[in-house]
Amino acid sequence: MSQKCVDMKIGLDMAWLALRGIVDTVILVTSDSDFVPVMKFARREGLRVCLECLNHPVRPELKAHADIVL
Repeated sequence: MSQKCVDMKIGLDMAWLALRGIVDTVILVTSDSDFVPVMKFARREGLRVCLECLNHPVRPELKAHADIVL
């Protein structure tokens, strides 16, 4: 099984949900700091972003752009 562009697809989905106002909160399960730009965008658009990193090491900037770290 291969994964291609999964981060991009998740980011696009988050942006679409934020722009459409379909949800008010997303829970992002990752420790990948590539999600920082979409987290910033989603929060600017009024979406609450909860981060779950499953006890993996996470860079401080990823946590900084989450409303809640689970």
